[in-house]
Amino acid sequence: MFDWTEIDVRAGNGGDGAISFRHEKYVPFGGPDGGDGGKGGDVVIEASASIDNLRLFQRKRRFRAEAGEAGRGQKRHGRNGRDVVITVPVGTVVSPKTALGDNTIIADLSEAGQQVVVARGGRGGLGNVHFASSTNQTPQIAQKGEAGESASLILELKLIADIGIIGYPNVGKSTLITAVSAAHPKIAPYPFTTLEPVLGVMERDDRSVVIAEIPGLVDEAHLGRGLGHDFLRHITRTRMLIHLVDGSSAEPVADMVRVNTELGLFDSALAKKPQLVAVNKIDLPAVRAHRTEIAKAFREVAVTPLFIAAASGEGVPELLEAAFERLEEITGAAEVTAVPAPKVFRPQPRAGGIKVSHEAGVYVIEAPELQRIVERVDLEKPTVAAQLGREMKKLGVNAALKKAGATPGARVRCGTVTWDWY
Repeated sequence: MFDWTEIDVRAGNGGDGAISFRHEKYVPFGGPDGGDGGKGGDVVIEASASIDNLRLFQRKRRFRAEAGEAGRGQKRHGRNGRDVVITVPVGTVVSPKTALGDNTIIADLSEAGQQVVVARGGRGGLGNVHFASSTNQTPQIAQKGEAGESASLILELKLIADIGIIGYPNVGKSTLITAVSAAHPKIAPYPFTTLEPVLGVMERDDRSVVIAEIPGLVDEAHLGRGLGHDFLRHITRTRMLIHLVDGSSAEPVADMVRVNTELGLFDSALAKKPQLVAVNKIDLPAVRAHRTEIAKAFREVAVTPLFIAAASGEGVPELLEAAFERLEEITGAAEVTAVPAPKVFRPQPRAGGIKVSHEAGVYVIEAPELQRIVERVDLEKPTVAAQLGREMKKLGVNAALKKAGATPGARVRCGTVTWDWY
């Protein structure tokens, strides 16, 4: 079963702003005309109905968007980088790879065409034309393109089905879904014949519903034993459950209780899902002979089971009729009580502001806009250093340095660049 994976994504860096001047007579340096860099491409995840699994990610787990192009002279803007669109099945939940216990969800892609941006491309740097002023008519500074975002993500596929068939291994789930739909799962007389969910479609009159055979589980599945979480996570998207019990079991009621206990231990909401209990294998003489006793035992725990023989079809039409009726009740109630809730996580704005700290004799400046300038230019040139000083004053960096106790001549660092501040 390949229904979850980890991927790494990186958006494109923004292109650098250009330092360029027009070549015009009688105009100092020709006047600035450096264009802006292009924006880096985003990484987008989109749900599609054309695929139903995550096997693509067995081969490819790293995705990179295109960087923006650098700006050019004559105020020409660099081309924006192309986005990367990652296609996933409908029902995929996108989460950040975080510490254990953090249940943050970035997006729940439950509809075809739904998209979420998981890594934003960096902004293009400003060209030197933006730094011209009445006192600085020949700006020799520009911005470096902003770095694109990166992230490690978990993609988890949860089936979206109307009805889920649950029960211990070998109770006849595969046989039942074969009997009620066109699905053809593997059927064999040993546990865990079905290793991943199987989808089928049931039809009645002009209505059809999706039914899913959920792989069997064992005791302590909520701890990961057997198919464990691979089984349990798929039940969360179903509207209701058909709980299939083996009538030939020594304790069919106890089997049902143990399965429901596993559901509740994994997620308390699962144990509250509407269920129809069906006792299978009524075609076996031993089961038929004890039908009355089995029904009485279930009634003692407030359950009225249906009796079926999935292999021969006995009782199956009645089970389907009951399932359709229960599903209509659930759907009607949901339409009345449903409160729309946003599913897509909205990224927070990029961090801004200016911070100054003192480390080992150096004043460390955290100012993204300033960093994009100092990493783009040569501060060894006096003209550039002077122009940078004016930009630092304009951005409020000088005031922040003075507040932190810095005096002229102090060593300062922004990003990877260190210089003497005057």
